[in-house]
Amino acid sequence: MTMHRRNFLLMLLVLYSMAAPVFSQPVAFSSRFSETVNGHTVFKIDQPDFRKSPLTGVTRRHWKDAALYLLQGAFSYVHRIEDPMQFPKQPGKSYPRTESQVPTEKLEGLCRTLFIAAPLLKEDPDLVVNNIKVADYYRYHILKLLDPPSPTYIKPQPKGGGPNQILVEFGALSVSMFYIPEILFDPLTKEQKDALAATMISYGDGKTVPSNWKFFNIFVLSFFKAHGYAVNEKLLVDYLDKSLEHYRGNGWYNDNPAYDYYSMWAFQMYGPVWAEYFGNKYYPEYAKKFMANFSEVKNNYPYLFGRDGKMIMWGRSMTYRIGSVAPLALTGLENELSANYGWMRRISSGVLLQFLQHPEFLNENVPTLGFYGAFEPVVQSYSCRGSAFWMGKAFVALLLPESNPFWSAVENEGPWEKELKKGQVYNKYQDSSHILITDYPGIGASEIRAWCNVKAIGANEPFRASENYNRLSYNSTFPWQADSADGVVAMNYIFHNKKGEWEPLRLYAFKKFEQGIYYRDATVETQPGILLQLADIPLPDGILRVDRISADTVSEMRLGHYALPVFNGNLKREQRKVKGKNVMIIDNGIYQLAMVTVSGWESVYTAEADGVHPEAVHSVVINASRRTKNDPGLPELCITLMLWKKSGESWKDKELDIVRRFSYDAKTGSLLVQMKQRAGIPKQIKVF
Repeated sequence: MTMHRRNFLLMLLVLYSMAAPVFSQPVAFSSRFSETVNGHTVFKIDQPDFRKSPLTGVTRRHWKDAALYLLQGAFSYVHRIEDPMQFPKQPGKSYPRTESQVPTEKLEGLCRTLFIAAPLLKEDPDLVVNNIKVADYYRYHILKLLDPPSPTYIKPQPKGGGPNQILVEFGALSVSMFYIPEILFDPLTKEQKDALAATMISYGDGKTVPSNWKFFNIFVLSFFKAHGYAVNEKLLVDYLDKSLEHYRGNGWYNDNPAYDYYSMWAFQMYGPVWAEYFGNKYYPEYAKKFMANFSEVKNNYPYLFGRDGKMIMWGRSMTYRIGSVAPLALTGLENELSANYGWMRRISSGVLLQFLQHPEFLNENVPTLGFYGAFEPVVQSYSCRGSAFWMGKAFVALLLPESNPFWSAVENEGPWEKELKKGQVYNKYQDSSHILITDYPGIGASEIRAWCNVKAIGANEPFRASENYNRLSYNSTFPWQADSADGVVAMNYIFHNKKGEWEPLRLYAFKKFEQGIYYRDATVETQPGILLQLADIPLPDGILRVDRISADTVSEMRLGHYALPVFNGNLKREQRKVKGKNVMIIDNGIYQLAMVTVSGWESVYTAEADGVHPEAVHSVVINASRRTKNDPGLPELCITLMLWKKSGESWKDKELDIVRRFSYDAKTGSLLVQMKQRAGIPKQIKVF
């Protein structure tokens, strides 16, 4: 770098730092719904109710407390009504990265915190937080969006303008205005209403992204139509039709191109909310379609959560966390006698506590960008600090009255109580989306397998080919670990490519689910001559992998188990041989993982990593290793057992040695695996 270029970049940095806000010390939380644990502020359940909620103690009153807890953190940066909803930037790839992005950052903070504020204002229009009247604050800043001299002014979009982040936030604002028009819209003058309509409609009446984004247009157009404004109804209907086309069955929408929580905190939240607040009156046939799709959620989606209610770390925008439970609360709109609302609430409250009671969830009074705490591998560049308040969608639950069955039912564990029995494994295959949900009663964990087929090289959104999507499976008990530069991998295959880099699998093609086996094919992006035929066989306490590898090049390859975080330096390792098979065991004092290399592997070992696990700085994973052979006409088998159990339980040889023998038919390509007699495991498994 030349001296001139270095000086220029330094000058830009100085100018940006001068423009960046200087945040005052945020106001302390109320002791009514917060407490300090080891120097960290966490949510406190004030007077838990174990009669109505025997598992969590959490009721509707505590959900209001949780909303106030989050809102108080946001308003700790608001000392005057003029102050924007802006928070300290988290170091890393999140925005703002330039001064030009700051207005959008402020808009996100405003519209997304409103997801939390709106249900509270519905019950208490005079709500005051940090000596600021909340209703006045949001009305003031909505009007500032229309004021050209204001630094938060939003210029109306020219006709034919393309989609952008402003459309997203205006869609969110429209949702909240549907909740509380009497607070956000009705008090405005006719001139103010007209100006707001003109600005917001200019974004809603236009192009969008072919994903859940169509709902942003839908909500903008729907709100103003409901309030007497002329809108592009042809476009509205077109986007309704196109949104319905994303539905794949079993409660799942595809978000083009992936399956992830956007199916739930977007499609399956927007659909029923739109139907309830607008569609039933103006477009009843569309409302019926969205509600029919929504009705399938309760039969499938709840199984994706662990017995303790924990959600799986999976997909993009993980910073939205508790937003994942929004559709579970909305099941209360159906008011069906057959629905287990006590289970819906147990999961919802479990997820709420999973994060709000984690000591690293908040930093500087507001949620971090990450999963539990700040975790850079999970962050996308489209996020700013205020983006995390998208989790406020979960508080749509507070729009349901106390008498609604979602709140009045006694909390329970649903099928985990009697139907899902230890010593067994349970698969719920979603035939249209090809999603497989697996529940493991032994440790109360849930797991998901889906497909990912997005290239990383040259991609506009490389995160779609990242660990957010490309793991072999995702588990509620064992959150995913990011790949390290030196080839430490968890729950995936990784190859040392011709560039000298370690490259994970990310190009998967679903094949079939049959006889309890989930089949996918996969190729290495930079070395398409390496082909893997993958067969995942969930067992009561782990996974049997039977994978066939063909390659036209020699490459070192590795397979990783799930990873264990290391707490207080406490992790035990054990290596043994059982009937000639290599076994590696790790134990972090909470859980144990074991890997048995049944066939095809040259070595198995533990690998350490730093800064790539969401729960701890230091982590350990078991990796198996071998080299591919340059002989594509002769596929090789890798058979691997990946097992787990809680810490404190010893491993018996018979638990580790469950494969009796296997035989491969080269003519048909089928493999017959003979298993030793164990409860919940078939005597023989035919693969491929």
